[in-house]
Amino acid sequence: MAIQPTPGLGGQTYIPYDQRTGNESIVYFTRDLSASGLQKAYEQVNGNIRGRVGLKLHTGEQHGPNIIPRPWVRELREAEPELAASNILETNTYYKGDRYTTESHRQTLKVNGWDFCDVDIMDEFGTTLLPVRGGKWFKQMSVGANMLNYDSLVALTHFKGHTQGGFGGSNKNIGIGCADGRIGKAWIHTYPGQGQWSIATEEFMERISESTKATIDFFGPRVTYVNVMRNMSVSCDCEGTSAQPVVTPNVGILSSTDILAIDQACVDIVYAMREDEHHDLVERMESRHGLRQLSYMKELGMGNDRYVLIDLDNGGQRMYPTDAVQDLKPFQG
Repeated sequence: MAIQPTPGLGGQTYIPYDQRTGNESIVYFTRDLSASGLQKAYEQVNGNIRGRVGLKLHTGEQHGPNIIPRPWVRELREAEPELAASNILETNTYYKGDRYTTESHRQTLKVNGWDFCDVDIMDEFGTTLLPVRGGKWFKQMSVGANMLNYDSLVALTHFKGHTQGGFGGSNKNIGIGCADGRIGKAWIHTYPGQGQWSIATEEFMERISESTKATIDFFGPRVTYVNVMRNMSVSCDCEGTSAQPVVTPNVGILSSTDILAIDQACVDIVYAMREDEHHDLVERMESRHGLRQLSYMKELGMGNDRYVLIDLDNGGQRMYPTDAVQDLKPFQG
């Protein structure tokens, strides 16, 4: 039977900044959509990254056009000493596609050019359980067993829309992307006995967030986030060449040590665009109740939805989402 959304949780309703309460975090912003811009953003938030480092990426289905450019990530690893020996982290998918099995996943990685460093498919050799503290859906989350081999996590996220989640930011990159392909992802997406994709909309956002919390609690202060607002389709990179066309202008790169603050800032920047620029992406967020990701992360104590946005291109001045959308870069392919 069809699962109905849980009413009254606000996943369809955008909350303006002046209606939010609580502390403020720091989010950094640059308009420089390049390898150097990625480095500049990352260097603001890498103070606790040490030891064995994993780079959590969405490496995409074969020939996917919108993923973070491989040369940017390669140059970031080469430029930052603590990343010199880092591995890219992935897990296999729940759906049957180019990354469903480890064998097909590795072929896809090769096709997409992720061959300049080791890629650890964390559930290749099994799974492990991490506690979910304060969750209402989960007490534990099943993730790739190899996660336990890492001291620090850097989430490099392509911010975009998502068919089920409304939008895919750092929360989706970690919550779905670190859950293993057979157990964890099934728990997030599916009620037992009801087949794939049966979870109700706002509950789905809550389950993603609880999964994320398990991972970031494991890493503690040794986790940081970089979101790239470029080539933003309403589709996730898991749709590969079938993704909907990009209709939202390019913006820039954000970074923070607060996962809620960075995803909230990206959403705020989208809402600050003109109607013709953001219509499709806003419709995707609201129709899927995707904004529940933000309010539930706040309820779980995962960060702040208020923040100071620092302009790295203008001497570190404080700025606003409306400032970030000035002179937007159109989609260039």
